[in-house]
Amino acid sequence: MNTNHLLFQSFAVFGHRGAAGLAPENTLPSFQKALQLGCRGIELDVHRVTDYQEQIQLCVIHDAKVDRTTKTRGRVADFTVEELSAMDARDGYSVPLLTDVITLLDSSPETWLNIELKGQGTAAPTARLLCERPNLRVLVSSFDHKELAEFRALAPKCPVAPLFHRHRASILDTAKALSATCINVGKSMVSEDFVTACQQAGYPVMVYTVNEPEQAQQLKHWGVAGIFSDRPDLMMLLQT
Repeated sequence: MNTNHLLFQSFAVFGHRGAAGLAPENTLPSFQKALQLGCRGIELDVHRVTDYQEQIQLCVIHDAKVDRTTKTRGRVADFTVEELSAMDARDGYSVPLLTDVITLLDSSPETWLNIELKGQGTAAPTARLLCERPNLRVLVSSFDHKELAEFRALAPKCPVAPLFHRHRASILDTAKALSATCINVGKSMVSEDFVTACQQAGYPVMVYTVNEPEQAQQLKHWGVAGIFSDRPDLMMLLQT
């Protein structure tokens, strides 16, 4: 853990799935919108897929199925990269690869990238890819703490953050076991006492998904390190 980590020197706004309230989530235009707004970072989700040559790739999509975010139906794992790229992920945009988003960030090297390991088997290919991009400002998170532990073993120097959606007694123990840089939690479980306890243990707290400026202001007052928002356009005045 590192409470003096560059990411946490001031309150940060991360565009959730890009800027999901302004453009189709987890698409390149959504990420571009977040960059244009000046977000400190962008957040996305990855699943493991293969291409026609059976090479492992990482596609950027939230759900295990494509039904909600594309005009196609089925499990992400059942499609190839080429098939996913041909899908309409709303407004004519396609499902991008993680490499596509990283290329987009080449023009914004100061921007952080929070990669959430969403699908099974994502730890190893994510670690491999990030080892090839040592200058990328990245934070890797997951609700699947076993997957995150595998990533941590493969990329011991990369910042990681366990994700939680509800309270549990083992939160700080989990963060310690992972040598976490921070803890990412759902907004419904946050209190000032919780933030203070995490800080005292050496872990900044990032909160998702915050779309009301008043709530963001309260979280900032409590000492939260940053937020993930679908509407970063409403939050930029709070970023310091």
